[in-house]
Amino acid sequence: MELAYIPSPSRGVIHLGPIPLRGYAFCIIIGVFVAVWLGNKRWIARGGRVGTVADIAVWAVPFGLLGGRLYHVITDYELYFSEGRDWVDAFKIWEGGLGIWGAIALGAVGAWIGCRRRGIPLPAWADALAPGIALAQAIGRWGNWFNQELYGKPTDLPWALHITSSTDGRVPGYYHPTFLYESLWCVGVALLVIWADRRFKLGHGRAFALYVAAYCTGRGWIEYMRIDDAHHILGVRLNVWTAIIVFVLAVTYFVLSAKKRPGREEVVEPGADAADGEAEEGDKADGVEKAETDSDEAEADSREVTDEAGSAKKT
Repeated sequence: MELAYIPSPSRGVIHLGPIPLRGYAFCIIIGVFVAVWLGNKRWIARGGRVGTVADIAVWAVPFGLLGGRLYHVITDYELYFSEGRDWVDAFKIWEGGLGIWGAIALGAVGAWIGCRRRGIPLPAWADALAPGIALAQAIGRWGNWFNQELYGKPTDLPWALHITSSTDGRVPGYYHPTFLYESLWCVGVALLVIWADRRFKLGHGRAFALYVAAYCTGRGWIEYMRIDDAHHILGVRLNVWTAIIVFVLAVTYFVLSAKKRPGREEVVEPGADAADGEAEEGDKADGVEKAETDSDEAEADSREVTDEAGSAKKT
């Protein structure tokens, strides 16, 4: 009998009347809110306007979800298009199945559209979002816990994950909680990016490149631990190859960018300073107007008191 282990939830969905509340979806939604919240704080600190991050996220998030689902369906097509499978399941995103590689790639396209509409450089926006994206991944990985999926090899460690479901070929038992490993790794990546950005003033997309490289490093060894079905190339899982390639691209970009455009952008959002200045002038004008109003009211009160005193004296 195992004395210590991580229990799996008995179910990943709770029905509130006819409305299903799915743990997987909640994790994604919470992760998005955290990413936008932290990204907004970092964007404002860089000299941007309040709300800009959220406005661009309106483009990036849907594109990211679409890209993540497309990557999963394409790389695991047999789950939806092989004999005995229902292709309609490819649209059931709430049942799990988002590839981070596709989410980042197509999400970047959506972000580029949003940035272009606002006249904002995409690399600067990506730098502001980088640690928030890592935290969003850390939270989103708990969706795999709710679905009892993407776990690692069998283990008797005290933090083993207890899988109880036997659907879709699962074998109940105790396994490495790879979802937890990746979640903790992503938290570490977020802290690394925040520290490096403060220490070295990363700019022109280098904070985002650092996030990508650091994530790929962890994803590579975590992927080796997983036992779910996956396509292999030269005996290595597809996602490991993807992590290696993306890691090389991120490091290459980081090095070349540092040589070509050292330092950090002085202006990340054109017109933000002018807008802030106008807001301050407006506040000052409101203050002056209020002071004048208060002065007029005080003068009127003084006259009223004087008149009352005069009337009393006559009486």
